[in-house]
Amino acid sequence: MLVVDLLLCALALAGAVPVVVLAAQILASLPPLRQTPVAPRRPSLAVLVPAHDEAGLIAGTVAALHAGLRPGDRLLVVADNCADATAATARAAGAEVVERHDSARRGKGYALDHGYRHLAGTGLPETLVVVDADCALAPACLDRIARLSAAHDAPVQAAYRLDPPPRASASLRLATVATVVKQIGRPLGGHRLGWPCGISGTGFAVPSRLLGLPNGPSLANGHLAEDLKLGLDLALAGHPPRFCPQAEVRSVLPAGAAARRTQQTRWEHGHLSLILPYAGALARGALRRGDARLAAMALDLCVLPLVTLALAEAGLVALGAAWRGLGGGAAPLLVSGTSLALLILVLGMAARRWGAGLLGWRDVAAVPGLVAGKAAILLRFVGRRQTEWVRTERAGEGPPR
Repeated sequence: MLVVDLLLCALALAGAVPVVVLAAQILASLPPLRQTPVAPRRPSLAVLVPAHDEAGLIAGTVAALHAGLRPGDRLLVVADNCADATAATARAAGAEVVERHDSARRGKGYALDHGYRHLAGTGLPETLVVVDADCALAPACLDRIARLSAAHDAPVQAAYRLDPPPRASASLRLATVATVVKQIGRPLGGHRLGWPCGISGTGFAVPSRLLGLPNGPSLANGHLAEDLKLGLDLALAGHPPRFCPQAEVRSVLPAGAAARRTQQTRWEHGHLSLILPYAGALARGALRRGDARLAAMALDLCVLPLVTLALAEAGLVALGAAWRGLGGGAAPLLVSGTSLALLILVLGMAARRWGAGLLGWRDVAAVPGLVAGKAAILLRFVGRRQTEWVRTERAGEGPPR
């Protein structure tokens, strides 16, 4: 009995760690945001836009980015395995374009690597900024993250805000708030605690030299979470990413249920697959170098997506209750129950802070469906994990390719 009690207590305590980390991030994110001075030096830069079949959006993206460029800057669109007029449309809009055709090596990481190598062969600028083809980054925000990256010689991630589509359902509004908490609330709280952040894949700046270091991070990979992986690799190489809450890159959540499921599956399977190989490496790096920033990144990586974390905590409570019912000790149930209560409290605080104007009390009725969808994604990770990159369907398109 005692051995099982200790094992279940250890499991409950392990489950409480990500809840405590999340609570610290959410509490630190609650105060209003304040503007900070802009770093003094503006580096030369290239904006790299990976685009796969984005003919309908790329002209608007190029036009918006052009407004933030200065003489000597470059705007490069990588038309990656496109079957439409993305390349021609981007050229007509005034972008430099390079095309890539490789059906065996699919994924955004390969497109970024192709663009980086093209820039390296024709005049690499000091700073590389990555913006997805379906995103908007204001000129002032482009300038801010480039300056901050140069000032700290480190990657810098803008706040990635995903807005709900017009006439969004309750489940989409809930998903929007969960995404805002993940992409803005938690990084902002971590930033105020002095922690690094992850890379969100769009709206980030990185000194070009960091991508060409011997034994440094490689862009060329087909991982589902190539953005998160890049940030972790840069951190292990001694350059943890910084968060810039004063700059925002914006996009819109996919409206279709199938498109949303594709996006969620890619994000969550990608995240989960990185926890085991990278959490330990970051912890060892923190001990070896005496760098608490790596330990903070390891803890942040272990915080599961919100609904997934809630399901895990509820499972631990059920396990503790079952053990108590069989005559075991009360400690596992007490620890897991306290952890779940803290999580519910924190989620309520996050919804109030980051869901203002998005959520109403009636939206709570959509929670069971959201939980069921996330449970299905988790089951797929266990039994039939997604490993290949799949593009998210845009509004008005057919199935993702």
